[in-house]
Amino acid sequence: MILAGHGVLLADAMDALRAFAEKTQIPVAHTLLGIGAIDEEHPLSYGFMGMHGWKHVNRAIQSADLLIALGMRFDDRVTGKVSTYAPHARIVHVDIDPSEIGKNVAVEVPIVGDVKRVLDALIPLVEAVQPTEREAYAAELAAWRGDSESASWHGSGAWRDGLLSADFVIARLGELTDHDATLVADVGQHQMWLARYAGFKRPNSHLSSGGLGTMGYGVPAAMGAALGRPDKETWAVVGDGGFQMTFQELMTLSQDSIPVKIALLDNKKLGMIRQWQEIIYSGNYHSAHLPGPDFEKLAEAFGIPTFRARTPDEVEPAIRGAQAVDGPVLCWFEIAETQNVFPMMPAGKGLSDLIETWGEAAAG
Repeated sequence: MILAGHGVLLADAMDALRAFAEKTQIPVAHTLLGIGAIDEEHPLSYGFMGMHGWKHVNRAIQSADLLIALGMRFDDRVTGKVSTYAPHARIVHVDIDPSEIGKNVAVEVPIVGDVKRVLDALIPLVEAVQPTEREAYAAELAAWRGDSESASWHGSGAWRDGLLSADFVIARLGELTDHDATLVADVGQHQMWLARYAGFKRPNSHLSSGGLGTMGYGVPAAMGAALGRPDKETWAVVGDGGFQMTFQELMTLSQDSIPVKIALLDNKKLGMIRQWQEIIYSGNYHSAHLPGPDFEKLAEAFGIPTFRARTPDEVEPAIRGAQAVDGPVLCWFEIAETQNVFPMMPAGKGLSDLIETWGEAAAG
């Protein structure tokens, strides 16, 4: 497996990564900040890894005999319990920061350098592999992906009692923006749903505060992205918790007519906090429930139009309505309050210990 991190994007090594993967026929997984390093529709793109990553990706990492890590730091959200991480794999680690190499996981081949320069030097040295030579491996990976994508934790539009599911909203946002918009994540459950379901094709079309975990990042960062790339549609994907930390920026959006579309996934909760309290602390909830404002009235107070969706059928009209507005706009998606992000790797566990269902979570 190739593990692509943020360093691939920072080094502008996307073409080199694709060329290396295609020549060697090695599948590519990516970190949260590595999203966009490879078109997710590319046959060798395998998906998002880690604590809330795809089950099939984590399974492939745990089964691999070789990991080639490019511009990533093996943080705890990627590895989980280090002693159980990729137990069969030898690791080649390429990073420009020498302090990152060997810091968290032991590596057999350490390479300090700019990812693009390293890949440009490496590509001529590796032998070309034909797809037919890896047919059995590709079939195994495809079977794992099929099992993962058919799992019960997909909402598929309505989530319990007909309530709107978050993954459906994100998938439709990706489709209706032709997977070409700049999507800026805040922090929380929606951040993980965005990473998993939007389907990123373009480099630097996904922005996130990553390991900093900066709640309130979404709207201000989207403002900068919209001004920096005015040729691209820009969406801030936020939860009701993070949005309330910086929604005063609605004033600046309105004053300067910055064309940011805000996709507010409102579950009336600090969703990730509620999820951890449900699963790890047996439903002992504290400070996770939010009595939020009427967001439509809030946006109206700043002269910003609002489109609202409570059911799957209302999602596309809301997104299309927002796209028709020349300026800032709020899309208020009232999603199910109890939908969790699965799978989930509990703290202190490894990639092979993913919780996949409510039943597993309830069983402890």
